[in-house]
Amino acid sequence: MAVRTAVIPAAGFGTRFLPITKAVPKEMLPLVDRPILQYAVEEALGAGIDRIILVTSRGKAMSEDYFDLTPELERGLEAKESPRLEELRHISRMADIIAVRQREPLGLGHAVLTARRAVGNEPFVVMLADDVIHGSPSATQQLLEVFERDGSVVAVEEVPNDRISAYGVVGGEAITPDLWRVNQIIEKPPADQAPSNMGVVGRYVFTPSIFDCLDRITTGAIGELQLTDAIALLCKQEPVHAYRFEGTRYDCGTPLGLMKASVELALGRSEFTVELQAWLKELTARLG
Repeated sequence: MAVRTAVIPAAGFGTRFLPITKAVPKEMLPLVDRPILQYAVEEALGAGIDRIILVTSRGKAMSEDYFDLTPELERGLEAKESPRLEELRHISRMADIIAVRQREPLGLGHAVLTARRAVGNEPFVVMLADDVIHGSPSATQQLLEVFERDGSVVAVEEVPNDRISAYGVVGGEAITPDLWRVNQIIEKPPADQAPSNMGVVGRYVFTPSIFDCLDRITTGAIGELQLTDAIALLCKQEPVHAYRFEGTRYDCGTPLGLMKASVELALGRSEFTVELQAWLKELTARLG
C-alpha cells in the first residue's frame, strides 16, 4: 500500500525556546525565511505524501493558520503586483492539512496515538519538525524505499558517546552497512548501556500496527509515553529496520542549533551567499 499520510507532532511547549514560545509555537520559529514546520511539510510533499496530520495543542492555532488561505492579503499583493504573491499562494495550497488536538502533554508516543483516527488503517510517516534534514533524495524518500521492501523503518545516525543519552538507540543485526534489523531499542540510555552508537532521529515509517503497540505501553523515560517503547513492542511482532540515511541533519530543537542551521542553510541560498560570506569573514577576523 502506498504511503500517503504524514503525522507531524507539533504540540510541545518548546520550553528550550522560552520566552518566545510563550506566544509563538516552536514549529513556527523562522529558519532563514520560513518556519521550521514548512521544511517538514515540503519534504513530505516531495516524497509523494499528500495528506499532513498536524498534532497540535491549545495555543497552537498559528501553525494551522499559516497554511490557510489569506484572501485579503492575496488581493493586496495582487493589486501591488508583488513578486511574493505566487509564493504566498503556494503556501496556502501546498497540502491538505488536518489538525488533531493532543489535550495533554503526555509524550511523543501519545501524540502519535492521538492521530490514530485521522490516519486510519494504513501505513504512515512520522516527521519531527525539529530535525531539518537536507539531502537529495530526501530522508523521507529514502525511508519509503526501505519501507516498500522491508516494512517499518526508523532513521538513524551515528551519535558521539557523550550525546548517546539524549537519543533512542537501536541494536540489531546488520543487513548492509546502512541497514539493520532492529531487535532492541532503548530510550536515552547511559553510554555504557547503549546497544550501539546509532541514535534514532526524526523520521519514521510505520505500519498501522504501531497504534496497537502505543495502546499497550505505559509511562517510560521522563514520565511520558515514549514512541521508542512502542517500537520495541513492534519489533517483537513484525520486522522493524533502522536505516542510516544520506543527508545533513540540523537539530533545530535548541536555540543554538537553530542559529547554526540558519547560517548554513542561508549560505546555500544564492540571494544571501555573497553578503553572508563577506560578513562571516569580517566577523571571524574581529573574533581573532
